[in-house]
Amino acid sequence: MNTVLKTLSLVFVLAFFTACGGADDDVSLNLDFGGDLGKGQPVDECLGLEEGNLVLSIQEQFTTLPGKVSIFFKVSDTDGNPVPGLTADEFTIYEQGRNDDCFNTISTSESFARISPNSQIFSNKTLLVLDLSNSVLEGSLEELKVASTSFVNNVMPTVEQTSTQMAIYWFDGEDKLHQLNALTSSKQELIQAIDGITQSISTDPSTDLYGAVIKTTDIASELVRESTSGGNIGAASVVIFTDGTDQAGRNSEAAALKKVEEANANISFFTIGLGSEIDTDVLEDIGKTASVFAQNKEELEQTFRDISDKVSERANSFYLFEYCSPKRDGSGENNLAIEVRAGSRQGAVQTKFNANGFTGGCE
Repeated sequence: MNTVLKTLSLVFVLAFFTACGGADDDVSLNLDFGGDLGKGQPVDECLGLEEGNLVLSIQEQFTTLPGKVSIFFKVSDTDGNPVPGLTADEFTIYEQGRNDDCFNTISTSESFARISPNSQIFSNKTLLVLDLSNSVLEGSLEELKVASTSFVNNVMPTVEQTSTQMAIYWFDGEDKLHQLNALTSSKQELIQAIDGITQSISTDPSTDLYGAVIKTTDIASELVRESTSGGNIGAASVVIFTDGTDQAGRNSEAAALKKVEEANANISFFTIGLGSEIDTDVLEDIGKTASVFAQNKEELEQTFRDISDKVSERANSFYLFEYCSPKRDGSGENNLAIEVRAGSRQGAVQTKFNANGFTGGCE
């Protein structure tokens, strides 16, 4: 039977997680939405680690018999920028049991430490939202289609993964968020949808920017809720492109910004602005994760690429780190510290796990 570390926040269930020895156990997941360290805490001074410039924020942790410890966390720098691309050999594991004055280093090779595909428990959705009001359709449609295609190519994996999906929406002056393509793992399907955009797609030349922000945030919130309650941990990215300001006036700027600020912490917001008629301050507030601006349509593809890099980096900064602990049944609750060293950057986090039922044979 799994031992799940008790935490604060909402509780979610992940059924039938694969165990080290091939057995299946039920695992209770509890996603943490607050605090730089998530569920973790600063490491004990006895380890003598210097103050780090990387932050390991634990999202979930659990054990699986006969002796596997799994930690799902994200890594960022102290400015909040995601840190993708880390490998198992850049992590050091320390354990402290009841008979240890301080922590002992656990060999990563002997413990079969690894970075496992986080798609086992993590799903990431991207919502690309395009302003197709009259000014875009008449002035920069072809450039927008090229830039959007580049975005899809950069964000979506070459090999389809059900854990990584994207949907495309568009807006004009109507009180409606139009769906161009439903959520899918197919890169080709998304590109074909973009190719099919024509100048006749819209009949309302106005711009309902704030309405699009509110409606997209509601969709992203529901996606995160569904993916988490369905036995997974979910995150979403909202990417909004516009070449102007809100003209429809149905919703206020304050209402749109309030929706963004109060959204689930696992929803990232990005904005892309084009031309001289945008309000950069508003777009930076909406795109609280990152915003980029193109002076002219020739710069659109590069700005979309810049945002696609940030979307991918954020998704790839979540890690599922697993190892086989030498602790055995009867040792009770043990302290665990994980340190990462990536070049000149370093960070660490401390937590606990219970070794009830642990035996040998974990692979």
